[in-house]
Amino acid sequence: MLRRYARTLLAVVMFASVMFIGSAATAGSAHAAGCYSWGRTLSQGASGEDVRQLQIRIAGYPGYGAVLAVDGQFGPATKAAVVRFQQAYGLTADGIAGPQTFGKIGALQDSDCTPVHFTFGELNRCNSTWTGGAVSAATARDNALRLMWKLEALRHALGDSPLTTSSGFRSYSCNSAVGGASGSNHLYGRAVDLTGSPSFCRIVQEARYHGFNEILGPGYPGHSTHAHLGDQGSRYWHASSCGI
Repeated sequence: MLRRYARTLLAVVMFASVMFIGSAATAGSAHAAGCYSWGRTLSQGASGEDVRQLQIRIAGYPGYGAVLAVDGQFGPATKAAVVRFQQAYGLTADGIAGPQTFGKIGALQDSDCTPVHFTFGELNRCNSTWTGGAVSAATARDNALRLMWKLEALRHALGDSPLTTSSGFRSYSCNSAVGGASGSNHLYGRAVDLTGSPSFCRIVQEARYHGFNEILGPGYPGHSTHAHLGDQGSRYWHASSCGI
């Protein structure tokens, strides 16, 4: 309960900060609680690191079958994702990221930039250093952060039902030990396996709307006990028992 109050207070502080600084501030000029906050309102045509940071947090709202580029360019796809994010949380859906939108993002993130319902530990049960995979530790961790924001969007779309992760980043040795594919997205920190509830079919069906290019579930060999979601590469959806 105290943690929720703290997040609410942080959102209020961020809202007030944005209102005070105004649109003349430079990108990334303000930081709160060790994470990122925004110093200007963002709309279509904007570019910069602040746009990229926004894209990371709204990447779970690209629409059916789409993936939002995290490139620092506020184009039509980013505007559409902002609109979907705003609609999902009952905000004014104008596609402009200002105090209201940033306030909601602030309420959804912890001081390490992870969304409130997921942690780096949940996305890495292999080793605490994020080493030994197909990319550097920093890249694997960054990939996992992006993945968590998509999971936060998925969780909200599923009625804020808790999602249980069973596997995220893997080193080559961890991947080999569980019989993972040689080129698995887990090696890059950009895949997660989910167990528990909601049902696997419900998870994979809804995941199609939240930026996951790799969706595997019941009906795909070796995936009767979990739902697998990845967010890189060409589209690869297979869960025949779920109509995918």
